[in-house]
This record gives sequence, structure tokens and C-alpha cells, in this order.
Amino acid sequence: MTTEKKLWLGLIALLAVSFSALLWVGGEIHRQMPPIPETVQTATGEVIYTRADIEIGRQVWQSIGGHPLGSIWGHGSYVAPDWTADWLHREAVAWLEIDARASFDLPYAELPADQQAALQSRLQSRIRPNTYSAEDRSVTVAPERAAAMRTVAEHSTTLFGDDPQMLGLRRAYATKNGSVTDAAHRQAMTAFFGWTAWSAVTERPGQQISFTANWPHEPRVGNTPASA
Repeated sequence: MTTEKKLWLGLIALLAVSFSALLWVGGEIHRQMPPIPETVQTATGEVIYTRADIEIGRQVWQSIGGHPLGSIWGHGSYVAPDWTADWLHREAVAWLEIDARASFDLPYAELPADQQAALQSRLQSRIRPNTYSAEDRSVTVAPERAAAMRTVAEHSTTLFGDDPQMLGLRRAYATKNGSVTDAAHRQAMTAFFGWTAWSAVTERPGQQISFTANWPHEPRVGNTPASA
């Protein structure tokens, strides 16, 4: 067999393997893509945000630059944070703070290591389960999580507004003052960020990894590499 023929066969084999892998990954992404709920609500029926909020929020985020102004699910710019990772981290911290004050009447940072570990374990057991209902296409969250989500939403709506207290953070993120002038649009964008974070920690049906395969890394919620 000539060298040229071997090279052609090698190229054909490489292309076949590469495209087979791409098709398989594409199929898995479609099959296991995170659902977009019609509502995210508490057990008492309090609606936190809706599918319409998520979709409007996505459009608002795209209208201010999208990926060049921070990333979603790890795809985009490195100038500003990944908003999925930012939201997930802040939500975990806020929920741990709520639990610490409710259980021990102390800030989370002041608790000894064993109590912090216990709260983290409890958090993981509550934040990771998939509470999406295919019947009514809703996600139900605990009241404490709803409170944590509102805390993060307040931070995000303030960040993308023109509050002078956020000026230093905006400069660090290369984000201009008043990026989103309409308050309702800022609120909708937090729904989009919140949904991407929900997808990043919620376990796929029948599996122990999230829809994003435990990305981003966030030990507080049990997001560690699946191989671990």
C-alpha cells in the first residue's frame, strides 16, 4: 500500500470518527436538553418567574451584546463573569446564609467547619433534585430557595441599572452604567440567568449529574467533575 493511500485512509477514518462523535453529542444534547418551564414557583403557588420572562430575558441579554458581555454556560467573553456561574454561586451563598441564621442564628461565615459542612450537605440534597413536572411544565422550589433567588435577582437588577453603589463592579466587568434602562427588562433578564443556573445544578432524570454535566464547578452545591 502506498504512502498516499495510507494517508487518505487515515483521513477518512479520522473524519468518520470525528463526525460520528459530533452526531452522538448532538443527539445527547437534544435528548437531554434542560426543559424551559412555564412557571418556576413555590409549593404554595407563588410564581417567581415564567417561561415568558426567561425568553424575554434572553432577548434582553442578547440586545446588550450577549456573549461579548459575559458568557452563559461557559460560552462567550471573559471580560465579565459567566452569568450562569455567577448566579449559581450567589444563590448557593444566599441559601446557606438563610439556613445558617434559621438554624444557628449566626452568619454562615461564623459557623464552625462541621456545621458549615452539614449545611452544605443539606443544601445539596435540596438544590440538586429535579422538581420539574412534565404534566404542567412547572418547577417547584423551596421557600428558602425562592428567597435566595430574590436576593440574587436584586443584585443583578441593580448591577445592570445605574445605581452608583455598583459602579466599581461595573468597571471591573467592563459594563456601562444603565446597560438595561427598563426595570421590567432587567427583571426578566434575571429570570434567564436564573434558569441557566437551575439547569447547571439540577440533575438529569435518572442520573446524578446536572444538565450541564456538573458545570460550573461549585462544591457548595455538589457540582464537581462527573469523573470524581
